[in-house]
Amino acid sequence: MEATRAFYAGSLPDKVGGLLEEVMSSYADTARAETLLQQAHSAAPDALPVYFSMYKFYFYKGRLEDAELAARQALETAARQGGFPSDFRQLTAESTDWTRHDSPQHFYLFSLKALAFIRLRQGDKEGCEQLLGKLGELDKSDTVGGSVIGSIAAGL
Repeated sequence: MEATRAFYAGSLPDKVGGLLEEVMSSYADTARAETLLQQAHSAAPDALPVYFSMYKFYFYKGRLEDAELAARQALETAARQGGFPSDFRQLTAESTDWTRHDSPQHFYLFSLKALAFIRLRQGDKEGCEQLLGKLGELDKSDTVGGSVIGSIAAGL
């Protein structure tokens, strides 16, 4: 959990970190894990690692609509924390410092990549490519690995 906290910006209350660790150990029990995720979100609604855990959990459970909702909430929260628009279509390379790791900006980029992958899995290749195009514009050094999703999309 420490690596997740450091990578995705901001401190995480110990209680919430513990809940997220319980989610990982309760993964097979979907109802319990989801309850723990909801508790973590209620306890820390602005904690970016909670959103990361939510969209990953729902994605791997095949609940793509829930994963998309969590990813979109992650984008909104990261944008609010970073002081830039949440709508990716309004963003440019100059909107903020996209190179800052351990920041809401970096988390936004990572969540944009996640949303692109979710859209691809939902069969929306065009939507995926639109998101990846913007991601490439904002993350010129490909620090979050958007090119990996691009390669998967190209192979379909």
